[in-house]
Amino acid sequence: MSEAMLQAVDEDWQRALAVVAHPDDMEYGSASAVARWTGQGKEIAYCLVTRGEAGIDGMDPDEARGVRETEQRASCAAVGVDDVTFLGLRDGALEYGLALRGAIARVIREKRPEIVITNSFRLTWPGGITNQADHIATGRATLDAGRDAGNRWIFTEQLTDGLERWDGVRQVWAAGSPEAGHAVDVTESLDAGVASLREHRAYLDGLGSADFDPDAFLRDLAAAAGERLGTRYAATFEVFSLK
Repeated sequence: MSEAMLQAVDEDWQRALAVVAHPDDMEYGSASAVARWTGQGKEIAYCLVTRGEAGIDGMDPDEARGVRETEQRASCAAVGVDDVTFLGLRDGALEYGLALRGAIARVIREKRPEIVITNSFRLTWPGGITNQADHIATGRATLDAGRDAGNRWIFTEQLTDGLERWDGVRQVWAAGSPEAGHAVDVTESLDAGVASLREHRAYLDGLGSADFDPDAFLRDLAAAAGERLGTRYAATFEVFSLK
């Protein structure tokens, strides 16, 4: 039986913040959507919770930390993003809880987005592959932080030196969720998304999959989503409304 059709996401907004655990997390499908939105003149900022230092098996974390940050900045530039924040928390050791919620809520209060984007925090990806612990912790914390940021009585220690609560987050979008019911057409921006993933050269080389083709991978993924949206290519999201 074919999967249900997807609804188009609401694009009536101007500012979004993407919060993900690692460099490269946005590039496995969502960067193409970001390229579409920056092309529309929307303001997109990225927040990387870690620097991905545990992501390259053959590279010492102290070296990988700088390499992966550099690659992520180049990756962001490929889709029109120059506002990039690294929280610098420990890769592979993220825990859902007040500390992570608070760190993300602070960035939301600083950037004041209408839409917050994160990775799926379901236990599995579409197809049944198990999700990774950092993704789950970050996604759950991001969803909660979207509401926390608007409550002046939560993380009150942040509300100094002009920083104010921000209750303008309308929705949180979890990319690549097996429960996705929405998507956006990325037919015209897929090439930029592929270029964005290709910037993670050291990471991709470190995976040891010489036959991995970013273009083919992203095109197949986007084509499957596009079939359900009624477009050639699409990127999927599970939408959580906060208002």
